[in-house]
Amino acid sequence: MTKPRRSVQFQHRGSNGHHGRRPSISETSEAVSEPGSPGPKMNGISEASQEERERAPQSDYDKKKQTFITRTIWTLVMIAGFFIAMFAGHIYVIGIVTAIQIVSFKEVIAIANVPSRAKNLPFTRSLNWYFLGMTMYFLYGESVIYYFKHIILVDRVLLPFATHHRFISFMLYVIGFVFFVGSLQKGHYRFQFTQFAWTHMAIGLINVEAHFIMNNIFEGMIWFFLPASLVITNDIFAYICGITFGRTQLIKLSPKKTVEGFVGAWILTIFFGYAMTNVLMRYQYFICPVNDLGANIFTGLHCDPNPVFLPQTYTIHLPLLLHQPPLTFSVAPMQFHILVFASFASLIAPFGGFFASGLKRTFKVKDFGESIPGHGGITDRMDCQFIMGFFAFMYYQSFIAVYRASVGGVIEMAVQGLSAEEQVEVLRGLGKYLVGQGMVGPEVGECLAGVLAKRRR
Repeated sequence: MTKPRRSVQFQHRGSNGHHGRRPSISETSEAVSEPGSPGPKMNGISEASQEERERAPQSDYDKKKQTFITRTIWTLVMIAGFFIAMFAGHIYVIGIVTAIQIVSFKEVIAIANVPSRAKNLPFTRSLNWYFLGMTMYFLYGESVIYYFKHIILVDRVLLPFATHHRFISFMLYVIGFVFFVGSLQKGHYRFQFTQFAWTHMAIGLINVEAHFIMNNIFEGMIWFFLPASLVITNDIFAYICGITFGRTQLIKLSPKKTVEGFVGAWILTIFFGYAMTNVLMRYQYFICPVNDLGANIFTGLHCDPNPVFLPQTYTIHLPLLLHQPPLTFSVAPMQFHILVFASFASLIAPFGGFFASGLKRTFKVKDFGESIPGHGGITDRMDCQFIMGFFAFMYYQSFIAVYRASVGGVIEMAVQGLSAEEQVEVLRGLGKYLVGQGMVGPEVGECLAGVLAKRRR
């Protein structure tokens, strides 16, 4: 007797008559014979794979290539814009410096800002910009009054602002200070005082140093262009020397900086500075102080050159043992000064960049902003320029500037140091002198004497 089978299940056909049975040979051959007509499932798979390939992230090589192209394009744009502004006139370069310091201030303030708290303190950002505007009013006013005394001090409207400029600036600061104290709110003291201190630090490191860069422009375009170009070329030379034979790390804040690149860039920057100085000294547009803000490369400037740009003869007495006559040569003193400029740009100015790197690491940001595509923020490109421009001004004023009596200086002394009667006497005496020297006609002297006589009555 046979045992019944257990757990035996029979497949049931579906309603379509194909489910649960083996496909026939004709059906199989039909499916194989139409490869160009895939089913819905195959279409979905192919479309999904295509979308995945399109959405696939770029490789590191593609990213670096795109960044390099963007960085190169914007570098060329910045260089072209800089030279166009420099040749167009000093006023355009001043405009660029102004824009740079405003954007740099904005970037530095932004990295320390806490949006959640700033939202509850609407006057915090307003006070930041108020102190910036007040500082720029004071610094720009100082420069304009100093370099354009002969225009400002003879204008009836501008004279009161010029003579009381510092007091007006101080009172503007006091207004901001009082408003800050009045805006303090409980629970936000630490944040508000941090913002207050951070604002003053940004003004000191950016705007005050940018003020001296502007003064360099007024003293002569060479004192602006030469320091800036030394910093830029030193950065390039450091990169080339670093990737060529750099081995020893220079500083932990910038792991890619090497001692070999640092020293090699110093030597090459000295050669570049020497060559560039030889070129710039030949053009009065670069070496003359600004006496006309409308001047450009085509109209030029005219002045008596600073003695530092004129060749001088030097004699070196050789030791008597050599029995050789003294060695005589001619060179402009500026060629010696450029050694100091190039050394500072190579050995000290990079620490402005290291300082900025430490600041970014403190707040855990890669760049100060995204003002320049491929480069980051304006501050990322200008971190070394501020301290270099400050040094250039101090060095120029200490060792190169020639202090002479100027028209503006004489007018300032007469306006601020003499009474009205004494000013009239100076004018009468000056008129007689000009007539006696034949520089003006007698009729001019008579007219001047008549006007002054009527005034005394």
